[in-house]
Amino acid sequence: MAKRSTNVVPLAVVKPVQFGEALSERYLSYALSTIMARSLPDVRDGLKPVHRRLLYAMRQLRLDPNSAFKKSARVVGDVIGQYHPHGDQSIYDALVRLAQDFAARYPLIEGQGNFGNIDGDNPAAMRYTEARLTEVAEALLAGIDENAVDFRPNYDGSTEEPIVLPGGFPNLLANGAAGIAVGMACSIPPHNAGELCDALLHLIKTPNARVETLVDLVKGPDFPTGGILVEPRESIVEAYKTGRGAFRLRAKWEKEELPRGQYRIIVTEIPYQVQKGKLIERIAEIINAKKLPILEDVHDESADDVRIVLEPRTGQVPAELLMEQLFKQTDLEIRFPLNLNVLDKDNTPRVMNLREALQAFLDHRREVLVRRSTFRLAEIERRLEILDGYLIAYLNLDKLIKIIREEDEPKPKMIKAFGLTDLQAEAILNMRLRALRRLEEFEIKGEHKKLTAERKDLKALLKDETLQWGKIADEVQETKRKFGGKTPLGRRRTELADAPAEVEHAVEDFVEREPMTVILSEKGWIRAAKGHLDDKSAADLKYKEGDQARFAVHAQSTDKILVFGTNGRFYTLGCDKLPSARGHGEPIRLMIELGNEQDIVTLEVLKGGRKFLVASDAGRGFIVPEDEVVAQTKNGKQVLNLADKEKAQAFAVVPEGADSIAALSEGRKLLIFPMDQVPEMGRGRGVTLQKSKADQLSDAQAFRLADGLPWANRVIPASELKFWRGERAQAGRMPEKGWPRAKRFKD
Repeated sequence: MAKRSTNVVPLAVVKPVQFGEALSERYLSYALSTIMARSLPDVRDGLKPVHRRLLYAMRQLRLDPNSAFKKSARVVGDVIGQYHPHGDQSIYDALVRLAQDFAARYPLIEGQGNFGNIDGDNPAAMRYTEARLTEVAEALLAGIDENAVDFRPNYDGSTEEPIVLPGGFPNLLANGAAGIAVGMACSIPPHNAGELCDALLHLIKTPNARVETLVDLVKGPDFPTGGILVEPRESIVEAYKTGRGAFRLRAKWEKEELPRGQYRIIVTEIPYQVQKGKLIERIAEIINAKKLPILEDVHDESADDVRIVLEPRTGQVPAELLMEQLFKQTDLEIRFPLNLNVLDKDNTPRVMNLREALQAFLDHRREVLVRRSTFRLAEIERRLEILDGYLIAYLNLDKLIKIIREEDEPKPKMIKAFGLTDLQAEAILNMRLRALRRLEEFEIKGEHKKLTAERKDLKALLKDETLQWGKIADEVQETKRKFGGKTPLGRRRTELADAPAEVEHAVEDFVEREPMTVILSEKGWIRAAKGHLDDKSAADLKYKEGDQARFAVHAQSTDKILVFGTNGRFYTLGCDKLPSARGHGEPIRLMIELGNEQDIVTLEVLKGGRKFLVASDAGRGFIVPEDEVVAQTKNGKQVLNLADKEKAQAFAVVPEGADSIAALSEGRKLLIFPMDQVPEMGRGRGVTLQKSKADQLSDAQAFRLADGLPWANRVIPASELKFWRGERAQAGRMPEKGWPRAKRFKD
């Protein structure tokens, strides 16, 4: 029987710690690890640790651009085993992305096999694909064996890995980066390497260059999938000045003429990181939902290139009009964010502007140049010392041979006899016999002369900062020659264009006008039924268990619906975007930003030109023009400002010729006063309509006094209303017997 373990931790070792303190300490460690070791790239080489380890491991496997390919599984295995102890799939995903020419502007890995495609199809398993480094990756790694960068122990201390790569290529901005850390994120679009080199050369000449000048050289992002950048220059400059912003990117398309006045649209380039398969599915959904009636069909004729064919129903509608609508409804137009949040040389995350990012790259290149030059100088000094020893050996060849033949320990004797250093004596003893020929002596003298001149140049370089920047400028020029705009890889792919002008069109051009009934249930499910249903038909529709109709509004498919919430906000919904009444619909809270603690006061069809009366349960309100409440986003538009624990309660359309307002409290007190006592505003708290310390406003409406007061399907004549007429902000009086008992004027 096995003995039970007696390894009990003594109570004296257990230290009581507050849970919040322990949690905060561990979460901080996690956050730092995520920021510095996973999510944010280094400004110097533009790489995250997993990418850096991939490239270094492939170099250790000698997978240079001229070597044979090796299985991706072999690369992933080496990375896991030596540098990056994480899941193999995450490492392979990183490898794949570096090899995809539609994901990386300048691929760092050359792949052989199925590495996925722009449709969104997955790559083959790592056992089926092969990889090797590209010339761009080789430039990033150049000089890594020449003490160009610092190394640190790997995760288990068995070997070392570079902290950063020498970075002979401006990879951060050229290939871009994206990542989400804890409390911060990074999003950098790819740029054109040739333009970056021009900006770097200008920055070397003018260290205090303005961002506006640099933007003349770096005109904007250059995405691997092309497209057209339509962001105004002012916005581009502002984004690069602050390191934050967004770029508006559109698909590239052309109009192809057909017989009999017809045409079709060919999309040849799509925005960056948009999956072609999902894009076509989205366009097909719009066609099936009849949200764009003038578009008849879409099909994919792509091969190695992109060719999406859009066929309109008629040639009468301008192609620009059709494309503008598609740009609004699909990912044929996107906004790509810029958030230049990176780790600087001190491993501190911060947002840089364009000039700071370029300068950080140049400073790193200068440090690498100094370190490589110092390393090379030490190598030359060592080699010259050995060559000096060889020359001494040629001058005293016979004596050396005699010492070597006769002495048991010739090394000390040689050092003493000829004044050699230990390194020189060791080199002479290791010299091959055939090196003693006369021709070899001339070669040694030639090498000595060449190295002496190089040593002189290196010493001058290390002493003169101007020479250092000149050398860096030469390196940048070489990078431009290899990867600039005159090469197939470096040619700019994303076109630059002016921001498009708004195309005038009516919604009716795109949506078939047909009657519909918008129905909102008690539990907040909204849908649209064909035709104008009566109250009974709306109630007879199928609802979820325990649910029923609350609002039913007659509208047209081209109309927009105004939704007024108890939070005082107005929201705008397009009828053509509402779900069909064949099902239960969708929760309205998925379409608008309305909290679960908020409710809906009313639905109203947007007609324009009218005026609304809005009021809170605290009895405060005002009149607002209908055109002032239309919202452009799902967040809605705040119209009625509310105090704590106050909510919007009343809404009414102000009829033509209205001159009075009726306010009704929860305690059924009625007050009627002139409408000119209520201000017209676009937003605010308004004025007090009805005041009562222990009572709240239940409803309010505007009406024409001469026509009587409409109340619950009944009209009370003006002659019977004298007793309840007064001034704004009074409490009002109880209605007479026989009057409606409803607490709202409309059912």
